[in-house]
Amino acid sequence: MSVFEQRAQLAQIQEPPLIEGNPTFHSITEDVSSIAERPKPPKMWYILMGISSFFALILFVLIGYLIGTGIGVWGNNVPVGWGFPIVNFVFWVGIGHAGTLISAILFLLRQKWRTSINRFAEAMTLFAIACALVFPGIHVGRIWVIYYMFPVPNQMAMWPNFRSPLLWDFFAVGTYFTVSLIFWYTGLVPDLASMRDRAKTRLRKIVLGIFSLGWRGSNKHWKHYEMAYLILAGLSTPLVLSVHSIVSTDFATSILPGWHSTIFPPYFVAGAIFSGFGMVLTMAIIARKAFKLEHIITLTHLEKINKVILLTGMMVGYSYAMEFFIAWYGGNQYEQFTFINRAFGPYWWAYWIMVISNVVIPQLLWFKKFRTSIPVMFVISIFVNIGMWFERFVIVITSLHRDFLPSSWDMFKPTWVDFGMMLGAFGLFFTLFLLFVRWLPMVAMSEVKGVLPQADPHYYDEHHQAEGTK
Repeated sequence: MSVFEQRAQLAQIQEPPLIEGNPTFHSITEDVSSIAERPKPPKMWYILMGISSFFALILFVLIGYLIGTGIGVWGNNVPVGWGFPIVNFVFWVGIGHAGTLISAILFLLRQKWRTSINRFAEAMTLFAIACALVFPGIHVGRIWVIYYMFPVPNQMAMWPNFRSPLLWDFFAVGTYFTVSLIFWYTGLVPDLASMRDRAKTRLRKIVLGIFSLGWRGSNKHWKHYEMAYLILAGLSTPLVLSVHSIVSTDFATSILPGWHSTIFPPYFVAGAIFSGFGMVLTMAIIARKAFKLEHIITLTHLEKINKVILLTGMMVGYSYAMEFFIAWYGGNQYEQFTFINRAFGPYWWAYWIMVISNVVIPQLLWFKKFRTSIPVMFVISIFVNIGMWFERFVIVITSLHRDFLPSSWDMFKPTWVDFGMMLGAFGLFFTLFLLFVRWLPMVAMSEVKGVLPQADPHYYDEHHQAEGTK
């Protein structure tokens, strides 16, 4: 049996092709570039852009109202000093984790299926962090002295408390955003050069020429590009674990029941990947349909995302169970009361929305019929996003509203400003995403071409051999 016959037999038992329709290098460039090169986007883009930008504008108007009036416009009180702003901050930082995991860890593990979804997942990371960074700054109340948080000289001759996890957040999220931005831009360079060479107007050619950094696709360029990409992937990988671990220490280093737990770092990281992949799945389903990219972002890609959601969802469910077990096994009556209060107290509805959305509903993904059904997986992804927002709500609110002293207990009731800022953050996220898909290639063309059969150096030898046997 010849080598070519052996390969043909192996191909029959391998997974289906990552890119369907047997496309060429040119057709991939055409399909992806044409989305950003259209003179005018489709009417639906304008409708969605109008809705999302309206809510983004509401966010900035409400921030101005907050600064001018004070944080009393929120529902925050004593003892619930942390309300919707911190809930939203942790939620959006978590959303950003999927992009780094897809781009960095799956790249280092040589998972080729990442190539169709890594570009817009990386973009989602940047947009989610941008949404997240809005909230810590406005949450301090006296925003005009926000620079006290930063390690810079000031007229008070005072330095921030470097032992505070809140300052660790500044460095962790700042580093995460910087590395993610460089990683995303590095991957864009070859595709920007392709769009530069296709540009019809002088202005577009000049702008794309500047941002493509003189890329010509030479052997030396590819060598440097692959080395830089590998280094950035290595730098990004620990950030997947460190960033949300540090965010979790905002809670875990306190002595408050429900927060003071060593399980928080792995629990938060698993939850972040879970919620991030949920948002990636939501956006991938919409984007592949809206821009006719079903042959590039295939059911195979979506099924693999669903498997990651199922795995991380089980890890999150295990964490929920272990929290109750540790509270019971530790014998601390305050800890036990906190978790009983979560499940059966006045905020029971939030806890059970969280459990049903994050643990129960994703179990449908065990079945291939549901795992490969577009409507089912879309609904599941929405429930994942809802459930993970409620997880942060449960952690923050239910641990604070009933503390050690019953005399200080109080209910947290969000105001219209709280809800407006929450919706405004979603508006900002979708506005940035819509601008991204309008002007930049939403799929990494150079990487997708690398997983096509034509990219195999022996492809044409096999093709000619097959033609000869006929």
